[in-house]
Amino acid sequence: MAKFKLDTLDHKILNILIDDTRTAFTDIAKQLNISAGTVHVRVKKMEEAGIITGSTLNLDYGKLNYDFIAYVGVLLEKTSQTKFVIQRIQKIPNIVEAHIPTGEFNIFCKIRAKNTHEAKKIIYELDDIEGVYRTETIVSMEECINDKKRLMHSLFKEE
Repeated sequence: MAKFKLDTLDHKILNILIDDTRTAFTDIAKQLNISAGTVHVRVKKMEEAGIITGSTLNLDYGKLNYDFIAYVGVLLEKTSQTKFVIQRIQKIPNIVEAHIPTGEFNIFCKIRAKNTHEAKKIIYELDDIEGVYRTETIVSMEECINDKKRLMHSLFKEE
């Protein structure tokens, strides 16, 4: 991975891309009063340095009827089974996040489902993975903040 130090111009470019990764380099160049070639070179260097690792698509899960959210703590029979269980969790598409936390649980998951019936099936599927001792579920009543852009903007705000 190439070593790269971000400067003010890089921060400004990133700030624009945070809001819309599909912004054309020519549009970024116009906003910053620089050439599109400069934007291209800067973005390429940030990609080579591993600072930019791709672009993402943000979905409104509520509009797709996947607004039921639950968090599931997974307790394993043995900690050594973590890798095996994570591999099985990756095969369940409704589990959108999985973390290895400190505390009581070995794995902590976020699931999205259309309703409680579908969520129950996902949790049962999780319970049935070999090595899972038990699970504990917390249902989200409402998602209040889901904005990764806020942190990114605070990192690359205009100086």
